[in-house]
Amino acid sequence: MKTRAPRNRTLDLTPEERDRFLQQLVCLERTISAADILNKTICQDVLVALSYLPPNFVDLLIVDPPYNLTKDFNGKVFKQCDRATYADWLDSWIAQLIPLLKPSASAYFCADWATSTAMYPVLEKHFLIKNRITWEREKGRGAQANWKNASEDIWFCTVSDRHTFNVDAVKLKRQVMAPYRNSAGQPKDWDDSGPEHYRLTHPSNLWTDITVPFWSMSENTDHPTQKPEKLIAKLILASSSPNDVVLDPFLGSGTTSVVAKKLGRQYVGIEQNVDYCCLAEKRLVLADIDPTIQGYADGVFWERNTLAVRNRPPKTIPPKS
Repeated sequence: MKTRAPRNRTLDLTPEERDRFLQQLVCLERTISAADILNKTICQDVLVALSYLPPNFVDLLIVDPPYNLTKDFNGKVFKQCDRATYADWLDSWIAQLIPLLKPSASAYFCADWATSTAMYPVLEKHFLIKNRITWEREKGRGAQANWKNASEDIWFCTVSDRHTFNVDAVKLKRQVMAPYRNSAGQPKDWDDSGPEHYRLTHPSNLWTDITVPFWSMSENTDHPTQKPEKLIAKLILASSSPNDVVLDPFLGSGTTSVVAKKLGRQYVGIEQNVDYCCLAEKRLVLADIDPTIQGYADGVFWERNTLAVRNRPPKTIPPKS
C-alpha cells in the first residue's frame, strides 16, 4: 500500500484484501446464464468475456471505454491511434454488446470531445441516439496555447423507442436566488420550509453539479479516469428500475457496480486488470457499510457545494467470518 497523508481517504488494497477479493472474481470459459454472473465482477478481456454472455439480459448499459489517448491503466497502456483505427476498435466490441441488451434497454457511452467524433458514427449504426450529455469536469490542467479541457460527453442511446426514463428521479435541487410568490403569497415552484430557498428543476443535458473524485473523498481511488458516483447515479436512476440489470464492460475501479448496488439494481462488471477488480470488490463491501452517494440526498441531486459533507470516520472492511 502507498503511504498517504493523514487526511487522504483514497482507497487502497492490502495484500490480504487482494488475496481475499481475488477469490470472488469470475473468469468465463463457456457460455453461462445470467444467474451465474449477476452481482459479479468478471476479470477478463472484454472481447473474450462478451462472447460468453447470455442474450437479452441487460436493462442498462454504461460504458466508459479508454478514450483515444495514450493512457497508462496500472501498467497496461492504451495507445492513441488514428480516428479510423479507433472507430474500428469501438465497433469490434459495441457490435458484441447489442445481442446482450433487452429491446427496452438504454445505453450510455462516455467520451471526451475528440473521442466523441469517432464514437458517434459507430453508435449511430447500432442504436437510436437520443441525446448528448455534456458535464463539467472541473479538474484538469490549464493549457498555454489552447482552451483548458474541462468537459466530457456522455451519449444517451436506446435500442428502441420503448425505454425507461424516470424524470422525477433525477431532478436537481437548485437554490432560488430571487424567489417569486403568487398573488396569494405562496411560493411559486420553490420551497420555503427552510432557511434556504430551493426548487426542483428538470434535468438538462448540461451538468455543472458534478465533483470529480479527489484525495479527501472516500470514493476516490488511484484509477486514472474514475467517474464520480454522483454522475453514474444520474444515469442509473433515470434509465433503470429497481432490480434491473446494469452492465459495465469497462468497469475500472467499480463505480458503476457500486452505485448500482447502492440504488437497488443488479450489476455485472467486466475489467481485465486484477487490482482494479479487487478494488471494485472492496468498494462493493463498503457500499453495505455506507450506501450514501456524495451530492445525492433525500431523493434528489443537489448543486455542487450546497449539500454539507458529513464527517465520517475512515471506513474499514469487517473481518471475514
